[in-house]
Amino acid sequence: MSRKAPSLTLGVEEEYQIIDPETRELTSYITHFLDEGVMVERELKAELMQSQVELGTSVCRTVGELYEELARQRGTICHLAEGRNLKIVSAGTHPFSHWLKQEVTPKERYFGLLSEMQILAQRLLIFGMHVHIGIEDRDFAIDCMNVMRYMVPHIAALASSSPFWNGRDTGLKSYRTVLFSDLPRTGLPDYFPDWASFERFITSLVNTGCIADGSKIWWDVRPHWKFPTLEFRMCDGCTTIDEAVAIAALLQAVVAWLWDLRQRNMTFRTYRRDLIEENRWRAVRYGLDGKLIDWGKEQEVPARWLIRELLRLVDPYVEQLGSRKHIEHIYTILEQGASADRQLRVFRESGGDVKAVVDHLIAETSRGIIRPGS
Repeated sequence: MSRKAPSLTLGVEEEYQIIDPETRELTSYITHFLDEGVMVERELKAELMQSQVELGTSVCRTVGELYEELARQRGTICHLAEGRNLKIVSAGTHPFSHWLKQEVTPKERYFGLLSEMQILAQRLLIFGMHVHIGIEDRDFAIDCMNVMRYMVPHIAALASSSPFWNGRDTGLKSYRTVLFSDLPRTGLPDYFPDWASFERFITSLVNTGCIADGSKIWWDVRPHWKFPTLEFRMCDGCTTIDEAVAIAALLQAVVAWLWDLRQRNMTFRTYRRDLIEENRWRAVRYGLDGKLIDWGKEQEVPARWLIRELLRLVDPYVEQLGSRKHIEHIYTILEQGASADRQLRVFRESGGDVKAVVDHLIAETSRGIIRPGS
């Protein structure tokens, strides 16, 4: 039994869309930010496409601290963009910009990715959110990963924000997930009995030239290859600060719950990956409006019901963590819909105007931001 409790620190990385407010299209600008030597509190990170910029919060001890960090982070990038007559959007895909029109960031690592993955990399016009939860005990991190695979569909449904692709309603709530799944070493991980077995797996891939290091493992949930965190990668870019922080708070509470179970020599039942994949597909296709399978009972139940059940399970730990104020927003998402649902609502109410969807996303992304100097 582990003796050291996880720190449960939080950190969030977000990939933002850079938007031309006149055309509402994505615009290639990240290299201009970098060339201008823009100074911000956090490092601006380029991604594969020049129309994308990544920022990450510092390590936060509480959910309240994370909320302020994320509000300042978004305030910083929105302020920088607006100074150049640009806007920022957080969502899994752009409603209509085409991947063929995007400029690739001129860096060796991205040219290498394009060379290896070919058209699969060219189509990666996608934007996600990654959440890190501090877990110093590596065996417990593996235990968490094994169990958290089951909750991937629940979280993915809450975070779904990519219903459009190239100007079309895809009929899916998270098309970003489909695009990213084309790459190798994505999706749900297999079950690992302990950290040593995971290390052997990584070593085998490195020794055979499949990957350079653990950073090339892109599962929905993975132990970070360098830092003592468990990284959750199943989320589309969350459009509002409130939903991004609420989802991070839920992940933190689940880890706290699993730690408590472990201390009592208990755990949550693990399931075959292909069974969980059934729910993952349902989350991608239907989001919160669909049904997931309760594999313990082997019954279909509404996704919203299963998420409320998860909230009840972790409720005592929410109190301990002091995150109730922020995690309560999960109930708002369940009532009003995830970002994908809200985008589709705007699309239909506007008579199919994808530019109106972009305007909606710009407004929601900047809601509640803290601008530099505030």
